[in-house]
Amino acid sequence: MPQDLVLPRPGASYESEPPVAGPTESAFVETFGALLPAAQFLQTPRGKAAYYEIKPSISSDGNAKIDKVLFIHGVQTPALGMLPLARALEKSFPAAHLVLIDLWGHGLSDTPVVPHEASLFHELIENLLDHLNWQSVHLVGFSFGGATTVSYVASRPSRVKSFTLVAPAGLLEMSMFTPEEQSCLQGHGDDVAKKCVLNILEGGDLVVPADWKQRVANGEVVAEAVREWQMREHPGHTASVVAIFRDGGVMGSHAHFDEAAKAGIPSLAVLGELDGLCSKDQLNTHGFDNVFVVPKAVHSVVRDRAEDVAKLVGDFWKTLEKQ
Repeated sequence: MPQDLVLPRPGASYESEPPVAGPTESAFVETFGALLPAAQFLQTPRGKAAYYEIKPSISSDGNAKIDKVLFIHGVQTPALGMLPLARALEKSFPAAHLVLIDLWGHGLSDTPVVPHEASLFHELIENLLDHLNWQSVHLVGFSFGGATTVSYVASRPSRVKSFTLVAPAGLLEMSMFTPEEQSCLQGHGDDVAKKCVLNILEGGDLVVPADWKQRVANGEVVAEAVREWQMREHPGHTASVVAIFRDGGVMGSHAHFDEAAKAGIPSLAVLGELDGLCSKDQLNTHGFDNVFVVPKAVHSVVRDRAEDVAKLVGDFWKTLEKQ
């Protein structure tokens, strides 16, 4: 399948096609090392999705309140980008079963040749929870994963025990973009849209740090290198990124935020002070009161300041344990 794959837009008619297969685990490990636990694969009618389990290191006898946690990554950087936060939380919550998933078109997961609307990702979460036999879960969503968490909570509140949003997308508005960007996001010139979306996401051309191999060897997650690898090795990745940005709920999900805030489910939001994607005031306006801002942090706060984020999430979870 060529790199110029274009995914159907919502409402368009399209013929059924098999999914575009994701890369192999061995190819990923060869480049980035075995930082993640061994991949497991969920087979669904849409294709196969990779997930990674960090199992409890102590037995809780079924009494732990923070028992089952699913981490949902953002657009571009796959499950590996959530690993620093998951590892930091694992230390404080050894009885918790933590799972990270590669969303469609990311990491080792396939790209289904269907519109990438929020409902496609809700279905994937639902399939994974059923596969794990998890009736309900604590969700931690970053960026697009935050927007997906919010819309999932709004549509399936009974399956969510608590949710944490880290630098969530979803509250962008088309008016925030330049007229040129608006026309390519709304139009159907797919080559133009691809260039435009990647430019918005990267703020220009993707630059991989020269020392990335050394940093990876030291156990670091170098997101730029992971993104470049996916664009090269996953034939469906770029098409999924463009489709998610246009149709997945990155923009205009305000009503879902309102609904999720009213669902009566405990929530936390953690933002980077220097991140323009989402502000404390915006979240307060939509009914979220438990919002913390990490000083001098940018959008990649989930990785760059994983320990700070983990402290805030840990404090939130400890309040739930006392209830």
